[in-house]
Amino acid sequence: MPRSKRFRRARLLVIVLVVLLVAGSAGGGWFAVHTVRASFPQLDGTVKVAGMTSPVDVKRDAKGVPQLYADTSEDLFRAQGYVQAQDRFWEMDVRRHVTSGRLSEMFGDGQVETDSFLRTMGWRKVAQQEFDTQLSADTKKYLQAYSDGVNAWLAEHPGGSSASLEYALLGTVNGDYKPEQWTPVDSVAWLKAMAWNLSGNLQEEIDRSLLAQDFSAEKIEQLYPPYPYDRNGTIVKTGKVGPDGTYRPADGQTTAAPAAATGQARAATASLLTDVADRMATMPQLLGRQGQGIGSNSWVVDGKHTTTGKPLLANDPHLGPANPSIWYQMGLHCRTTGPACGFDTAGFTFAGMPGVVIGHNKDVAWGFTNLGADVTDLYLQKVTGPDTYLVDGQERKFETRKETIKVAGGEDRTIVVRTTDRGPLISDKSTEQQNVGKYAPADSAPDRAGGYGVALQWTALIPGRTMDAVFKLNQASNWDQFRAAAADFAVPAQNLIYADTKGNIGYQAPGMIPQRTKGDGRYPAPGWDSSYGWKNEFVPFKSLPYVLNPAEGYIVTANQAVVDPSYKTLLTTDWEYGTRAKEITDQITDRLKNGGKISPDDMKVIQLDNTSVMAKTLVPLLLKVRIDDPYVREAQDLLKDWNFNQDADSAAAAYYNGVWRQLLTLAFGQKFPAGLRAEGDCLLVRQKSADMLPQDDLNDNPVVTVCGTRDPGQAQPDGGDRWTEVVRRLLAQPDSPWWEYKDSNRQARKGLGNLLAEALKNARQDLTARLGKDISTWSWGRLHTLELKEQTLGSDDSSIASGLVHRLLNRGPYRLSGGTAAVNAAGWNAAAGYQVDWIPSMRMVVDLSDFNASRWINVGGASGHAYHDNYDDQTALWQKGELLAWPYSPDQVDQATKHRLTLTSG
Repeated sequence: MPRSKRFRRARLLVIVLVVLLVAGSAGGGWFAVHTVRASFPQLDGTVKVAGMTSPVDVKRDAKGVPQLYADTSEDLFRAQGYVQAQDRFWEMDVRRHVTSGRLSEMFGDGQVETDSFLRTMGWRKVAQQEFDTQLSADTKKYLQAYSDGVNAWLAEHPGGSSASLEYALLGTVNGDYKPEQWTPVDSVAWLKAMAWNLSGNLQEEIDRSLLAQDFSAEKIEQLYPPYPYDRNGTIVKTGKVGPDGTYRPADGQTTAAPAAATGQARAATASLLTDVADRMATMPQLLGRQGQGIGSNSWVVDGKHTTTGKPLLANDPHLGPANPSIWYQMGLHCRTTGPACGFDTAGFTFAGMPGVVIGHNKDVAWGFTNLGADVTDLYLQKVTGPDTYLVDGQERKFETRKETIKVAGGEDRTIVVRTTDRGPLISDKSTEQQNVGKYAPADSAPDRAGGYGVALQWTALIPGRTMDAVFKLNQASNWDQFRAAAADFAVPAQNLIYADTKGNIGYQAPGMIPQRTKGDGRYPAPGWDSSYGWKNEFVPFKSLPYVLNPAEGYIVTANQAVVDPSYKTLLTTDWEYGTRAKEITDQITDRLKNGGKISPDDMKVIQLDNTSVMAKTLVPLLLKVRIDDPYVREAQDLLKDWNFNQDADSAAAAYYNGVWRQLLTLAFGQKFPAGLRAEGDCLLVRQKSADMLPQDDLNDNPVVTVCGTRDPGQAQPDGGDRWTEVVRRLLAQPDSPWWEYKDSNRQARKGLGNLLAEALKNARQDLTARLGKDISTWSWGRLHTLELKEQTLGSDDSSIASGLVHRLLNRGPYRLSGGTAAVNAAGWNAAAGYQVDWIPSMRMVVDLSDFNASRWINVGGASGHAYHDNYDDQTALWQKGELLAWPYSPDQVDQATKHRLTLTSG
């Protein structure tokens, strides 16, 4: 008989209190110590691992980072699976339940909606197809060996507190749960989670459609301005695609910046797309929030321009914060490289996935940033019945399948997934029916009777060979092999940068990028019209941009445009706007003036650049605003001598960002529909009837309170790079309608000067409430804080127990420098507050002259076990911008080794 909820809750409280006792004191008794330490990994001695053909050495440094040494590739990956399970199995187990849509099996009925959405997309189903039909025989062998290693560890730790503290906590509410065996498909499916968070403009597609309720196409275009090619440039100088479809890099001549084209909006049903956005917001944020803002920096400088005489390569991917950290540092070494064992690589990978994702081997180094290619399209489908939808005036049958969701402590749920020829219907909300919005798109829509649905077409739902690419990257020894690996990198589409020990540097854009038959992907397309869709062939790899050894001697990628519009193949219309890229480029070129050279320390300093580029434009205007109130003027004066650096201890940075947030709220947030504004952001507005057009007069309608409905982390205006470009352009139009606003007395005002004055006043009041009246005590870090949260347990703050769980597993808050569009991209959403919600999730600087001189840092630690010494021992160093030594050669690894474990045949 299941134990009562009261009993389970009491047991949870006892466990939490015992662990807090041991964490807070040197004593605590054998039971308390055992509760915390039972799952800590064995670090020394010998362990038998089934399947090993020869011993594997596991050498860990003081930070717990493992370097593995084996005689065969399969033993190497078998050991990788075992060691990652030692440190991170709980994280791995939760991740595979995410990607397979089985969270309800662990956590109960609160996860049914999330599981339903994930099952509808079918991540696990596609991963199985990839493994069965796409991956090479070697890749399958490595995946199986990795799985065998995980399962060897799992056989020793079948569940409960011996596996991790989280399992002990989970047992208080789901005592029947036991982890299953790991499979190769569990590893492959993680690539779908990566692709989801880095999948381009899906959120922008929805947002533009929601804006179309209230704004004209011209106004929406002002909120999505063209990319500033003339000011911020592109990753590579745009080459040409020859008659045979092969891309040829430019000859080094500067390409003129052509005018960007504008598209025409199509108004879509608000309730339907808001529902889809809400469902997307329920997704676990394993890598961060989907959509714009998730970016990265990487750059490489050739040896002619470095103090070392060989290339230097830097990378810091910007992802959502989490505890344990997203990345896992590791070295994978064959004692002798050859046919039997072909790996000698080190870098960052994900727990649950074999190989190294970002790093270097003995010949080459590589880094990633998000390409941002538009690889997702939404289609509004005319649903004519439970089994049919309309295309070109003819009914077609959905492809259907049933999915059973098992629920811990509850009854199974069965859903029916309906799939169109463009992809799954992601707007379905019930088992066999859907409830969609009442209003269809404005142009040439079929009869509204019966309703509409939204289908998702996405490259990650097509089987690919990205797992092959990972292993090929790990073994690449030159540019040609690097490009061959990139050719298999299907999703997520990334900017790949390259350097080798011979002095070469390069860039390659890979990925499955669709070619559309009609439209540009900026708005949901009419699914009832077959002329909209994707061609049968993706952009051929040979046609994608690349460059080897550019004349400048460096390559910068920071999610800016790859090429200008003279490259006729559409990659996306939603690039990041290049602020970080230009700042990095300017810092490099400044150091190279008059024959200067870039040092490894320079690479680190650039990574930590906190400059607010927008402040350089906006602050002079703010200082010109006449402020009569001495209380507000005192704060305004903080900006007079500010150097535009967003350091954690800067009062001026705090006030500037407060003003920036208020400016965005007044100019844009006040005008946005509820579907874009954050939950709890309530405004008094005149009620609008559902059939009104944007130009209709509202003056006769009653005033009502309308609160935002969007998850705060995805609300708009978020203040990111796009918004700096929007405001920059509008500053040249002081009488723009966007500068019309309601003041604190709800009085209508207009004009840029008045709005800036209101923003200065409101920011003074907001920061006083948050930081106190005495501005000498203000600092950006007091507002701009990071909390590293465990992503699965303890998310319900209404529960006393969950608050205690937070204390067990979360870390922080940490006061951070940086900002959203700064190179040191500690991002925050201006529509929600100042809390940090994406970060440089790791930093690395690779020195191709001596790999042992390379440096790296992780935001958290190697261990996923709370209260282990390596759980968060890198966080304080990361916060300060420090980097750790990164030993690579066997002698340097031996010198750094603190623990040595040998895995032998079982």
